[in-house]
Amino acid sequence: MSIQAVLWDMDGVLLDSEAYWFQSRIEFAAALGKAWTMDDQRLAMGRSTIEWARVMQERLALDLSLDEIMDDVIRRIMGKLDQRLPELPGALDAVKLTARHFPIALASGSPTRVIDHVMRLMNLEDVFKVRVYGDDMRNGKPDPEIWLTAADRLGVDIKRCAGIEDSGNGVRSLHAAGTRIIAVPSPGFTLPPDVLALAHHVLPSLEHLTLDLLR
Repeated sequence: MSIQAVLWDMDGVLLDSEAYWFQSRIEFAAALGKAWTMDDQRLAMGRSTIEWARVMQERLALDLSLDEIMDDVIRRIMGKLDQRLPELPGALDAVKLTARHFPIALASGSPTRVIDHVMRLMNLEDVFKVRVYGDDMRNGKPDPEIWLTAADRLGVDIKRCAGIEDSGNGVRSLHAAGTRIIAVPSPGFTLPPDVLALAHHVLPSLEHLTLDLLR
């Protein structure tokens, strides 16, 4: 079955920003005299804003509100992105390659203001035909809602789409949606074997994404 559209995640796929999120959460926790671990981070990766804030609230046993958690961590992330935009190798070329041959959508669980800021910094505001925000969804990844919404807005059957993801929650959400899956693990964040087994292709970086592979 041929591919008719490509669906993109953002953090960890276009940007090596998972390290920024990890460091920001470590800093947030340290300011409260607490520790944020890699196990904690894996639970938060790929989730919508309110869901990762809830993970932090529970894992760190915080009395802070979800809004307070979100605002603090997002402020730290925005500051790091403004200092240096960590584009991953081949990301920009890969997005533009897919845009030349397919309708493409961005479907990211990152905070809306972070997504829009990154699109401006990467000059991709007009490249994605559709942008779907995790903040607008009822359920975050690993629920498939965001991918199903993206495909619907593109007017393409989800089974005729290819989705590109880096995180375990992201790959699981693509699998639940029923789309073809290209896993590109974020640097420093390996995927467990059971998640890798769900992917149709696993790439070391977007430099290896080709039109032949998509077709």
